[in-house]
Amino acid sequence: MSSAADLPPLAEILDTAHVVALPLATRFRGIDVREALLFEGPEGWAEFSPFAEYDDVEASTWLAAAIEDSRMPRPAARRELIGVNATVPAVAAASVPSVLARYDGCRTAKIKVAEPGQVLADDVARVRAVREAMGPEGRIRVDANGAWNVDEAEHAVHALAEFDLEYVEQPCASVEELAELRRRVKYMGIPIAADESVRKATDPLAVARAGAADLLVIKAQPLGGVRRALGIVEVAGLPAIVSSALDTSVGLSMGVALAAALPELDYDYDCGLGTASLFTADVVDPPLTPRAGVLAVGRVTPDPALLAAHAASADRRQWWLDRVARCYDVLRTAQ
Repeated sequence: MSSAADLPPLAEILDTAHVVALPLATRFRGIDVREALLFEGPEGWAEFSPFAEYDDVEASTWLAAAIEDSRMPRPAARRELIGVNATVPAVAAASVPSVLARYDGCRTAKIKVAEPGQVLADDVARVRAVREAMGPEGRIRVDANGAWNVDEAEHAVHALAEFDLEYVEQPCASVEELAELRRRVKYMGIPIAADESVRKATDPLAVARAGAADLLVIKAQPLGGVRRALGIVEVAGLPAIVSSALDTSVGLSMGVALAAALPELDYDYDCGLGTASLFTADVVDPPLTPRAGVLAVGRVTPDPALLAAHAASADRRQWWLDRVARCYDVLRTAQ
């Protein structure tokens, strides 16, 4: 993460800042519009887009990632194409085909489960619809975002096992719960992946030390940048899958750079970097969406016309500029 000595003047960030509001095709994470602040540095464009509910300390890690990405060359890529999965929000089962149709050639689908206001039967119906649409060769993973307790998670894993799950992502919130669930379901051969237990933890390596997960899901922005994320993976010693945080194509390109720089990227696991397909508009033309199930590695540059067309309102722009300034102060005063 950036130290005070690494920080450019705040004015350099604000001078090129554009705040955009991009509509989503399907409600996701409780929002219909995704906002992000983009700015240009010596190495290219970068994205700062922590979700609105995150406090300034947590959001400052995202700013450190964006500053690094805008000012430092990305690590050398070890591959030119990254396989990605389709992301299926917590939609009704009948809507699954239309969601999957937004992704070109993806062989893997990650399905959101444990949505507030829904029950396990809704999850089962959604996962069944994905399996029917993708056929027996499709790969299915589910993501509960830590919403289940251990008993609920164990019950859900049993209910969903018939659909041949690739893995279950963050079924429970705490490292201790993940470790207990992993112990309970190990005989079933369904791996447990950790996401929030890595990117939102004060100690992102605790989950690996506790033997609480088989896989790590890593994200460039929340972990403070590509280099810090690579360091976490190296020390953790677990297979890693790179995912996005509902980024624009600019932010997604940083995630693709992280995936491409991993010393070992298990080609059996596609990365969760296809989420630009959830937008109905983007800042890049064409957007960074999968073609035949893969994304190309490389930086992207926003289209000025699209930045203008999707500019956030004046009050939302000021909200983001003020947020950058506060997060910048967090980084500047960090010891």
